Amino acid sequence: MKYVVFLCDGMADLKLSEFGDKTPLEAAHTPNMDNYCKKAILGTLKTVPDRLSPGSDVCNLSVMGYDSDLYYSGRSPLEAASIGVNLADHETSFRANLVTLSGEGAYEELVMEDYSAGEIKTADAKKIIEDLASVLNNEETKIYAGVSYRHLLVLSDKEVVGNLIPPHDISKRPVKEYLPKDAEILSLMKKSYEFLKNHPYNLERIKNGKKPASSIWVWGEGKRPNMDSFYDKFGVKGSVISAVDLIKGIGILTGMRSIDVEGVTGNIDTNFDGKAQACIDALQNGDDFVYLHIEAPDECGHRFEADNKKLAIELIDEKVIGPVCRYLEGCGEDFAILVTPDHPTPISTGTHDRAPVPFFAYCSKHETAGDVYNEETAKQAGLYMENGYELMGQFLNLELWK
Repeated sequence: MKYVVFLCDGMADLKLSEFGDKTPLEAAHTPNMDNYCKKAILGTLKTVPDRLSPGSDVCNLSVMGYDSDLYYSGRSPLEAASIGVNLADHETSFRANLVTLSGEGAYEELVMEDYSAGEIKTADAKKIIEDLASVLNNEETKIYAGVSYRHLLVLSDKEVVGNLIPPHDISKRPVKEYLPKDAEILSLMKKSYEFLKNHPYNLERIKNGKKPASSIWVWGEGKRPNMDSFYDKFGVKGSVISAVDLIKGIGILTGMRSIDVEGVTGNIDTNFDGKAQACIDALQNGDDFVYLHIEAPDECGHRFEADNKKLAIELIDEKVIGPVCRYLEGCGEDFAILVTPDHPTPISTGTHDRAPVPFFAYCSKHETAGDVYNEETAKQAGLYMENGYELMGQFLNLELWK
């Protein structure tokens, strides 16, 4: 039996006037999703425990079958595992975004122009972070390069004062009301700004019409988690495929293989074909399970790009779900697929929402009467899973169809 989860990050949305009062998913042309959903179990899934925020960390843990109330210790420790940073017990890690701050004057008067520094390329970001490390790093402070705008800060013996706000939650807003209450963290952010505003790479980016990486923005703190093995929990050998360190880190910490794909970006220009082929290769080479994560719809939601979000969904359907399912149909084994977002990222707000997400699960051994796939049909199907982390076990054990 083969199992594939297509995790379409942030795909769920609200109805939009530009799509004739339809969501991007409703408006998108998705013949492959609809074909399988018409023969599948369809419903809605709560991925965010009441005490936690709807971050991709919490939500993907839920979809992977891990109760965030038990396993979640922060976002950045998951990303640390992906880039090979083994946190000590006395260390606290943080996500450090490279962001673009606009305006003039004191740091407090600036505006969050872009939470991703214009989707900065990994090679450029690596050079900037390495240079920044020469200024920030000491025995208690370490900064490490990650992917694109997503980087890692590690502090020793640190207890954080106050909440740290994700930069994608405050796009286009003055930062004054959202700055860290923690004096040490705020000092590091300000120090990075002073260093980076005249950095040669940034001056060149501005000259070429690109957004500069003008500061780090620190958030997503946590300690090293203790994760149970995915194989021990569910009895299947698996891999994760993703462009982002967060998902790679979850895979590594749960004993799965993290597969790298050339040309993946986490956005609409990602290598969709390469992701599909990597999934097929993993299944051909002995994996029973693949968790295939695609970030593009979420990034389009954060950037208020309705047309691109619709296009991202269509590309997932055409270039990922279609080829993988054609392989599964012809591989000679029974198979099951699960298609779901981790959380909604509505175009209207540009940030994550804690509302339940639409999912469908198809099994070649247990075809049933479903519907086309979107938020409304999933809601009307009547199946609601309050504890989102329970879905994975029911999917892998085929209990959904009993």
